Amino acid sequence: MTSKIKVDNINKVSDDSNIINKCGTTITLGASGDSINLAAGASQTGFGRSGSVNWDTSIKTSTFTAVSGNGYFCNTAGGAFTVNLPSSPSVGDIVAVKDYSGSFSSYNLTIGRGGSNMNGSAADSTRSTNNESLTLVYADATKGWLSVEEGTGYVGEAFVTATGGTITTSGNCKIHTFTGPGTFTVCGTATCAGNNLVSYLVVAGGGGAAGIGPNNSSMGGGGAGGYRETKSPVTPYTASPLDGYPTPGNRITVSETSYPIAVGSGGAGGAGYGCIGASGAISTFSTISSAGGGYGGGNNGPGWVIGAAGGSGGGGIFSINGAAGNTPAVTPPQGNAGGNGVSPPGGCGSAGGGGAGAAGTSPPGSCHGIVGGIGAGTEIAPASGTPGPSGPLKYFAGGGAGAPFQQPPSIPGTAGGGGGNANGPSGGAGDDGTANTGGGAGGTNSTPGSSFGGASGGSGIVIIRYKYQ
Repeated sequence: MTSKIKVDNINKVSDDSNIINKCGTTITLGASGDSINLAAGASQTGFGRSGSVNWDTSIKTSTFTAVSGNGYFCNTAGGAFTVNLPSSPSVGDIVAVKDYSGSFSSYNLTIGRGGSNMNGSAADSTRSTNNESLTLVYADATKGWLSVEEGTGYVGEAFVTATGGTITTSGNCKIHTFTGPGTFTVCGTATCAGNNLVSYLVVAGGGGAAGIGPNNSSMGGGGAGGYRETKSPVTPYTASPLDGYPTPGNRITVSETSYPIAVGSGGAGGAGYGCIGASGAISTFSTISSAGGGYGGGNNGPGWVIGAAGGSGGGGIFSINGAAGNTPAVTPPQGNAGGNGVSPPGGCGSAGGGGAGAAGTSPPGSCHGIVGGIGAGTEIAPASGTPGPSGPLKYFAGGGAGAPFQQPPSIPGTAGGGGGNANGPSGGAGDDGTANTGGGAGGTNSTPGSSFGGASGGSGIVIIRYKYQ
């Protein structure tokens, strides 16, 4: 038989507070301040959802299939992965995701549609916004899954997020190093405007050296590529003396856009007798351009040829002076002039190319060569550059050495900055400037009965550093 209890109210005995109350067509469960709980394992129907989900406390780090009614913290810091939506959803099904590690821009989260449309399109969705929160509800077969809530949901300060180049970290800074052309893409900016001011180093390609014939003497060193550095106050490291921060026009504040990066190649050496080398190519980041290093002085067959002006100038030869540096002129200077050649009867040695830190020097006397101008040292990227005379700084943009004529030994390029060595009395081409330093080429030396091509300048580099946490 069936039993019935007919009452309008059910109250608690101890204090007469309401448990169930019916007034007209309204039924009230519990009193103010009470919590209404379902027993473990019980399910509810007919109440619908308020748009909320139950958050899964297991952090997801690899591909999985979502369950309706759940939210998931997704950590892509270890690599991109996919969350697949339910394959047979019902209207009202709901799934949410949250970027747990703030890494969606670097390692995307893909939302697999599970066979249903997403916003009316039969395509998966790739999420690339750091700290994103996203809630999806299944509407119908036409639209499929729709976003009902989308945002960063970030609590605290946001920092610059970006892609491009080779990325390393140092303390609270990220470092993007470009050794060839690329794109620096800013995916998100910082909430504090000062943190959008980035540090950078832009070094152009170094200049090449001339070829030589059997009756020539020796050739001048190539000038270093232009060196331009600006240090943001929020990125702690030791910058070179050429830090351009005091000049407002040197400062770069990034926005959410893409910045094409050009990395200049080193200037080619002259192919043989009578062939002058080439100047290096420019490097650029945003509004900043560094000029290629000038080629070293040489001989074109009919006579002696002055080296080229550039970021740093090419070294002189015989009675020819070195070429100008810091061309075009910027503040602070991006380089220095090449050294002057030595005329008879004082000798016939060639001068070194200019460097970012000093001008090229002239040979000391009869038929001697000489080192190129030193480069500039910085700590912007500990893994790049060449060792300097002392200390932890890494050097860029050193001038190439001027070659000696029948005088031992070979001449070192510079004390730092990647400038090429010049050959001694055994003759031959000097050494190329070191790749990705902007070093100038070492000068070429003659030997009886032989001709040699000239060395090439070292390619440039672009480095960008900013606070990321």
